[in-house]
Amino acid sequence: MVWFSDSLIFGAAQKKEGLTPNHLKKAKLMFFYTRYPSSNLLKNFFPDVKFNRCITSQLIKWFSNFREFYYIQMEKFARQAIIDGVNDVKDISVTRESELFRALNMHYNKANDFQVPERFLEVAEITLQEFYSAISLSKDSDPSWKKAIYKVICKLDSDVPEDFKSPSYL
Repeated sequence: MVWFSDSLIFGAAQKKEGLTPNHLKKAKLMFFYTRYPSSNLLKNFFPDVKFNRCITSQLIKWFSNFREFYYIQMEKFARQAIIDGVNDVKDISVTRESELFRALNMHYNKANDFQVPERFLEVAEITLQEFYSAISLSKDSDPSWKKAIYKVICKLDSDVPEDFKSPSYL
């Protein structure tokens, strides 16, 4: 009688029932490309996970938390730019040397073993400029002032590299 390993079924990796710390790390790195992933996109990029409502909800919650941190940092740095006397939105930029980039990179790429794509820097700069403009125009007095910014940023997602689809990516 031949026994199959618990981790292999007909040569394919068995899907896991839950999410692991490596799945969290992968999700954080995916955030550099997509801030608003669909559940279908998540299913494609986590092929080793057995999806159910709970798993899908957890992944969506992770991205919600990633966005919350991202937007908190953007608001904080935009307000600081105003305090520092920045008068023109064109004077606001995000580079690999900027404090904002360091804070975001430390949060999503703690080991700094991943090369953050240039497009993320562009999106971060646009986001920071959107926050700066809104605050400068006192739009932050409206309780729903951030919704307009979210609508702009959600359109800036880019394709996640195919490499991320591999269960052994990390």
